Amino acid sequence: MLSTKPRRALIGSAARPPWPAASWRDARFLAAGIPLSLPVWLTATVPKLSLFLVGVILLGIRLLSAAQRARLRALRGVDIPPLLRPAGTSAGAVTTLRTAVSWRQVGYHLAVGPLVALGALVVLWGWGAAVVASTVLGWSWMMPSTSPVADHWAKLDVPLTAAGVLLLAVLPRAVRLLAALDEALAVRMLGPGRTAVLEHRIEEVVESRAGLVDAVDAERRRIERDLHDGAQQRLTSLAMNLGLARRTLKDVPSEAMQVIVEAHEEAQAAIDELRDLVRGLHPAVLEDRGLDAALSGIAARIPLPVRLDVDLAERIAPTVEAVAYFTVSEALTNVAKHAKASRVDVSVRTAGGRLRLVVSDDGVGGADAARGTGLTGLRQRTASVDGSLSLLSPVGGPTTITVELPCAL
Repeated sequence: MLSTKPRRALIGSAARPPWPAASWRDARFLAAGIPLSLPVWLTATVPKLSLFLVGVILLGIRLLSAAQRARLRALRGVDIPPLLRPAGTSAGAVTTLRTAVSWRQVGYHLAVGPLVALGALVVLWGWGAAVVASTVLGWSWMMPSTSPVADHWAKLDVPLTAAGVLLLAVLPRAVRLLAALDEALAVRMLGPGRTAVLEHRIEEVVESRAGLVDAVDAERRRIERDLHDGAQQRLTSLAMNLGLARRTLKDVPSEAMQVIVEAHEEAQAAIDELRDLVRGLHPAVLEDRGLDAALSGIAARIPLPVRLDVDLAERIAPTVEAVAYFTVSEALTNVAKHAKASRVDVSVRTAGGRLRLVVSDDGVGGADAARGTGLTGLRQRTASVDGSLSLLSPVGGPTTITVELPCAL
């Protein structure tokens, strides 16, 4: 998963170097930002090229942003993630300006960057002037007394030297503060905003959840296929052999025959349980004949009358089909166990890209998702594919469960 927070590289996680090295590093950082602001300065100083340069800046703003990020990463150890492009957007120039470039970036390159660069020029020029001024007393003292230059600076050498020394003491702090300000503004304005980060993370969560649902469904199909083609076939063969022995062996002791009969019945019971288990994992009829036939099979197994009305106007994603199948299956099982109903109505419709399931019974009602795991499991199953479930079950009945699912993921 892509990190969306600025992070410190090894250079930034170490202790701050001593004063000379730290000041030199801050000065290099500020100086490196001056060339990146030249297009804006040219725009301001060359009116004839202003419109052209503004267009170049806007179209090349991603390159400028990448260069600024590289500057912070190399000289400050701060790794700013790029802006996050929303899913499904193209890479055209207009789309780039609208989605991949934020107006915070534009503000940084057109205003903040040039102002910081101007401050850097002033500070660096002042640093050079401070170095020169701090040496005035020395080279004035070394000049011959008859020199007109020495005579001219005789009254200013001490104040200039003192001012230069004072600037040499103050400017490193100014450089440090300006570099910290530039870093803070760059981190805030060149990286993705909080809204973009949250949207990107939501997209990642939705994609990962859809992938997980598909993976679980594929794994369930694989287990169903392995059980059907492996263990179920072996148990069927064993039951057939035991049945054959039960019918053909006539001269065995009664105790041995009783063991064969019990083994045959146990094998048949195991086949029935395994068949129910396989059907519960992923019924083959759902994949072979679709949701309508699979729901008809469920209705036929429920020990009470079920009126099934299915109208599918569009194709449903296999994962959604499986969720719909198991939702109806579990709902009907709950009705048979707890509702004391005399009939159940099941309606399945597709409209506007949504699959709508309605299961209603004439039972005693009073169903509450907060008091049982069955309805909670139904709600979780529908939510796994961005579906919704609503329950209406007053005491005395009737109970109606309405589920809406997307036809495609």
